[in-house]
Amino acid sequence: MKILQLKDLVRTDSPIYYRRFYSGTVSLDLMGKELDRRIDFTVETMPAGNKEISITALEEVDYPKLPLMQEIKGFIAGEDARGALPV
Repeated sequence: MKILQLKDLVRTDSPIYYRRFYSGTVSLDLMGKELDRRIDFTVETMPAGNKEISITALEEVDYPKLPLMQEIKGFIAGEDARGALPV
């Protein structure tokens, strides 16, 4: 399993400045098959400065959910660190 990219990302405005809401599409490579699934997630900056990522919606995928969510969260964290998420 590999995360290929996040695309069609849209940031939803929020009155809470330390919480960013996004929706878009995640492209996955699962056992040689490329899949696109809708995803909604939040990036929250905690008081100590670390970021917490929570996935609120992901279309069903025929793959164990826990490893998939961990991989997606790691990919999102990397994209956020490089500044690739919409502002």
